[in-house]
Amino acid sequence: MIYSFDSGDNSYRQFLETLETHQIDYDLIRRDKIVVRIFGQIDTELRAALDRFGGVRQPVTVRRNSQGDNSFPAPIETTPLIMAGPCSVESAQQLDETASFLSGYGIKYLRGGAFKPRTRSDSFQGLGKVGLKFLAESAAKYGMKVVTELMDRSQLDVVADHTDLIQVGSRNMFNYSLLTALGAVDKPIVLKRGMAAEIDEWVHAADYIRRGGNEKVILCERGIRTFEKRTRFTLDILAVPIARKLSGLPVIVDASHPAGDSELVPILVAAALAAGADGIMVEVHPCPKQALSDGSQ
Repeated sequence: MIYSFDSGDNSYRQFLETLETHQIDYDLIRRDKIVVRIFGQIDTELRAALDRFGGVRQPVTVRRNSQGDNSFPAPIETTPLIMAGPCSVESAQQLDETASFLSGYGIKYLRGGAFKPRTRSDSFQGLGKVGLKFLAESAAKYGMKVVTELMDRSQLDVVADHTDLIQVGSRNMFNYSLLTALGAVDKPIVLKRGMAAEIDEWVHAADYIRRGGNEKVILCERGIRTFEKRTRFTLDILAVPIARKLSGLPVIVDASHPAGDSELVPILVAAALAAGADGIMVEVHPCPKQALSDGSQ
């Protein structure tokens, strides 16, 4: 159960005292909002007492039923959101070249990984805080906004201070502690679907952020694992309209990860937009053959 309080609302102190009196464990996150995640069983009487303090706890996911509107949302008629940039931030020069190229096409969102989750422990792990600095400098120079991945709660403050949109990667979609903490952040969150996650699991993961008080969530379909070996992942194109219908949230598509091959990316972009995606994420590098990660896509 998750409750959220405005940063200036001191009633949360009495809320916490009530939990402690009843020996209920909790997790507290302070950022732009104050979010409390409760562990253990809450009986009806205690729940009523907690509700009097005003925190938000109601579920927010939209679920259509047989009595309601079962129509799928119409495809967007405005220009789709485009987020582009390298898989990993490798140097200031690499990022400057990329940002210059993208801004020339009117693209406003520069994406790049400063902290990189890699399958192999001996692979390039990103530049960390130095990479965040390069992202912020290039974005400011070319009038762009930064999109970068947050891997762990310990990175929350430094990432939030250097980015405009925070990305949660596929591997962290089930990291409910991290998602709860992002409910306390007043920035848009790009939530990627887990590579083995069902659509409902993905939508429920977004609820952890929304229950914390952050409604600025963008769902990102990035392909799922199937038995197919010809592609890196399988882009679940039907997940786009279904997730939009279930959640009421915008859904974008990462076309690079499912393709695994740059020649296939434009085809997946076209398919995603035809299916009603609100935007596209693609990986761009000034010299793909020299990229330290995911050069083939």
